[in-house]
Amino acid sequence: MIESPTDEQPAKAEPETNTADAAETADTVGSSSTVLAALSGIASGAVALGVGELVGAIRAPEPGPVIAVANRVIDLAPNWFVELGKSIFGLADKPALIVGTILLSIVFASVLGVVSIARPKPAVLGLCAFGLLGAFAIAADAQGSVFGAVVTGGAATIVGVTALLSLRRRLPSSLDQTAIKTEIESPTNPNVDRRSFLTWAGGIGATAAGAAVVGNSVRSRSSVQEARTSVALEPEIDDEVQGWLDAAVDADLGIGDELTPLVIDDGEFYLIDTALVKPQVDPTTWSLRISGMVDNPIEIGYDDLLGRSTTVAPVTLSCVSNEVGGGLVGNAVWQGVPLVDLLEEAGVQPGATQVASRSIDGWTCGFPTEAVFDGRTALVAVSMNGEPLPVRHGFPARLVVSGLYGYVSATKWLTDIELTTIEGFDGYWIPRGWSKLGPVKTQSRIDTPRRRETLVAGQPTAIAGVAWAPDRGVSKVEVNIDDEWVEATLSNELGTDAWRQWMVSWTPTPGDHVLAVRATDGDGDTQTADLAPPAPSGATGWHTIVVRAE
Repeated sequence: MIESPTDEQPAKAEPETNTADAAETADTVGSSSTVLAALSGIASGAVALGVGELVGAIRAPEPGPVIAVANRVIDLAPNWFVELGKSIFGLADKPALIVGTILLSIVFASVLGVVSIARPKPAVLGLCAFGLLGAFAIAADAQGSVFGAVVTGGAATIVGVTALLSLRRRLPSSLDQTAIKTEIESPTNPNVDRRSFLTWAGGIGATAAGAAVVGNSVRSRSSVQEARTSVALEPEIDDEVQGWLDAAVDADLGIGDELTPLVIDDGEFYLIDTALVKPQVDPTTWSLRISGMVDNPIEIGYDDLLGRSTTVAPVTLSCVSNEVGGGLVGNAVWQGVPLVDLLEEAGVQPGATQVASRSIDGWTCGFPTEAVFDGRTALVAVSMNGEPLPVRHGFPARLVVSGLYGYVSATKWLTDIELTTIEGFDGYWIPRGWSKLGPVKTQSRIDTPRRRETLVAGQPTAIAGVAWAPDRGVSKVEVNIDDEWVEATLSNELGTDAWRQWMVSWTPTPGDHVLAVRATDGDGDTQTADLAPPAPSGATGWHTIVVRAE
């Protein structure tokens, strides 16, 4: 008998869903989605920075957003932060700051990319705030402007927002939570979406890199190097400079490359300043203003400055940050208009006790007015070693004042001099804890042999180096060899403003030896043995090394 079907047939079995597998798939898709979303933010932030730098380069010498923001960090950072950066990165602190600014920007942009998955409006507002920060930094920069801030910041923001929204639309559909559920229940191949997204992200990234490269090229072409090389110094001045250079060669002790030369080439001369990008100053539009507590404020153009009577002198400059035995010191032959002539023309008023100066990039410093009138070398310099000032050393004009550390006197890219009072003005480094006055301390350094160098026992060896006491001169140098002082032979003097080489001939015996050096200045004062760090008024102590002879 055949049974007839009934209405109570068993229901068709539904496929089982593995909850654990579903959760794992959701986690995998979600993790991948987060990475891609972050990538969208990174690409958008990068192209915003790249376009900002390109527009900034077109408007050079105005800075782009990266440099402008980094400059504000330098200006606003507390002294402990600045010193920490120096202690970690040394002379690479400025490149490290630029890289750090870029990295923080990219991290911020990646977060906005992730936020944009569920909340696009806050992400867009975040990018706008990002652009606004750059615009404010450009407007606040000494070489920036409000118009440049609007143009550069606006262009960067528009491009960045457009890139973010474009990439968000092209993110793989798996970013949507409903789509994730669909992907779990009915798997598809997401590679097509992902490939399309990565193509767009890569294209935007390439655009960012291209904008940065073109911007750098444009800024380089806006360099004043061509204008600098066309500057013609008076022939008789060149002859005078050459006379000093010849005198330096004749005075040199002739030990060789191990001993620092009496005159440092501009390419080897130490570089210390707060400029992240060296200012490019067009000499045809440059001028020097002298104002403040003067009877006759004056403004001088570059041609006018070159046409005035100049002085040539070798002057040793030193950075207050120089450690005992350090290399942040150098001697060059400088040519310039005596500052005393310019101030006498302006007419310094009674009570003007400080000469304050400003660089075109906003850096400031100040030193006592008496330093201009006490007979020392104080120049508005236009030449270094017979050539127009190199851009990195302050072209078209800078201050060179003998006997004062650079942080109170050596303004590069000089544009303003103001006569004021000691109490009425603080230069850039003074609020950051450095001494108000900055006289260079008498110092000496051992160049050869080097620390921990192994010498040949029984073979005559030169112990040699340089010593400096600008504005006072060096009258004597002594070397301590295993607790016995020996007077050194000195090079001929180029002037009281310049350093001198010194040398002691010594035949070492086998074993370890301690060498130290001290100098006596032209006033008869001997360099102190008391150890002190550079802050707040310059390092002190004898440069001491240990060598071994075998």
